[in-house]
Amino acid sequence: MLVKIATTPKELQDVYHIRNVVFIEEQNVPAERELDEFDKTATHFIVYEEETPIAAARLRFTEDGYGKLERICVLKSQRGKAIGKKVILKMEEEITNQGFHKAKLNAQTHAQHFYQKLGYKVTSGEFMDAGIPHITMIKHL
Repeated sequence: MLVKIATTPKELQDVYHIRNVVFIEEQNVPAERELDEFDKTATHFIVYEEETPIAAARLRFTEDGYGKLERICVLKSQRGKAIGKKVILKMEEEITNQGFHKAKLNAQTHAQHFYQKLGYKVTSGEFMDAGIPHITMIKHL
């Protein structure tokens, strides 16, 4: 398994394909909400199993000093194999490589325990995003 920053047009196409399958097709997120203006400037991550894309995520840096982990998704057939953990660790590595020391994410509430096991703490009440309940979580790196 390879977790890497997407740099080529093919890798970015794979990122958007995985996000489409997970968020739009599986979770019914409206297409106009899934892709946004931040995609042009974000750092995108792609995960391959051999040549097949199986997971994706994006990272942005905020003015208040956070690396913001977003759009983290793993194909349904690949869940339960610690792929998400590997993506998060790679993203945290990039955050520190860029000189930041805090990570933030808006987690779907069903994933709260997963992120807590990785050291994230809840910092908000529940809120809705694209019709899905979320919470904000942070971690000092």
